[in-house]
Amino acid sequence: MRAIVCTDYGPPDVLQLRDVPKPVPKDNEVLVRIRATTVSAADCELRRFDFAPWIWVPMRLAFGIRKPRRRVLGQELAGDVESVGKKVRSLRKGDRVFATTGIPLGAYAEYICLREDPQTGAIATMPANLDYAEATAVPYR
Repeated sequence: MRAIVCTDYGPPDVLQLRDVPKPVPKDNEVLVRIRATTVSAADCELRRFDFAPWIWVPMRLAFGIRKPRRRVLGQELAGDVESVGKKVRSLRKGDRVFATTGIPLGAYAEYICLREDPQTGAIATMPANLDYAEATAVPYR
């Protein structure tokens, strides 16, 4: 599969389209084919590593000292469930979904595995009256 990979901290030029392995869902995960994603201010700040001095050191330790440890950015997405793990109960193959990734990031790709977690509601079926682009903005509303 293809993904936009962040090769270093800096300007947009550090983002490159690359082939990466397609993820395989674990028992409690769904594999989503991403149809739309966002480019948020948070993604840009992380790419540039544009943080206040008081948080700079902890963020570098978390995300990578010399270059990003999490190389595929992106936090919001909408797409179709392509497959589900054995323990997934609320989603089925073919469901149209929207989601936020949280700290793992990874929405700048063709596919992503996300945990089914009814407690957080980080992934949910899309309302029928929304298209994929509209659904990616729902977490911001």
